[in-house]
Amino acid sequence: MLRSVAVIALPGLSPFEFGVVCEVFGLDRSDQGTGLPAFDFRVCTPCPGLLQTDIGFSILVEYGLDAADDADLVIMAPYHSGAPAPPAVIDLLRRADSRGARILSVCSGAFALAEAGILDGRRATTHWKHSRQLAADFPQVTVDENVLYVEDGNVITSAGTAAGIDACLHLIRTEFGAKAASTIARGMVVPPHRDGGQAQYIDRPVPVQRGDTMEKLLVWMAEHLNAELPVSRLASRMHMSERTFARRFRAETGATPGAWVNSQRLLRAQTLLEETDLTIDAIASAAGFGQAVLLRHHFHKSLGISPAAYRRTFQGHREPTAAAV
Repeated sequence: MLRSVAVIALPGLSPFEFGVVCEVFGLDRSDQGTGLPAFDFRVCTPCPGLLQTDIGFSILVEYGLDAADDADLVIMAPYHSGAPAPPAVIDLLRRADSRGARILSVCSGAFALAEAGILDGRRATTHWKHSRQLAADFPQVTVDENVLYVEDGNVITSAGTAAGIDACLHLIRTEFGAKAASTIARGMVVPPHRDGGQAQYIDRPVPVQRGDTMEKLLVWMAEHLNAELPVSRLASRMHMSERTFARRFRAETGATPGAWVNSQRLLRAQTLLEETDLTIDAIASAAGFGQAVLLRHHFHKSLGISPAAYRRTFQGHREPTAAAV
């Protein structure tokens, strides 16, 4: 169980991404009924004291790197990607990997993981502005610039800025379930899960938005997940042609309508598996998949486990009904 979290901060720290991991792991939410512990949260640096950020102000870091030696999760915060990480940080990351700790990097933090050899033979990502440099400097790493985050074994790497939120919430969801991730997301006023990848942000102008954005439609779709939601019906609600609707939907959400609906149905099913004793058939119907076989297919495809196995993991010691296994 994930209990302790250490963030490695270096000169040139990016405040926003650093703030993201502090928000997710640094706040005590143990009284909110989600199963989240009060994480033992530490910020570490090679030389404790004032640490300069990349926009001019400094923060006070009290812990040295030894405070990360027993952390369940070690997070490499972003820093100047062109600067090599200190040898002590490289050693720390290698030790963390060797003992099986979870390791997460945000944005340019992936460079330190690559220097440590942790990403050798793995898929990884970073901000699209740095992805070509990462691939050129470390050819043994398979760099995917088209995703928001990558989980490969015990290592998670994320793209830039807001993608760090996605990666952190994914880790929370994996460790503590969909309800815990949704609670944090609601507090941060962000979606608990985003589809699509950072390819949508690469060298493309910001689309001009008018009053016909998808916000109200997305709320309506989330309330009608157990209904048929073909593109023709959705486009009609927006008074658009199917082609225009599909293009606008992907521009605003980063996903096709079908992929977005499937992801929301999967989240609904996860919540029902955690919080109810409904049978798998009933959950498949309530979440909009219709048939249990489709629910199992999407669970295996997205999470790598069956709905029954997910329930056993996240429903604690409550026994599911016999028909649900």
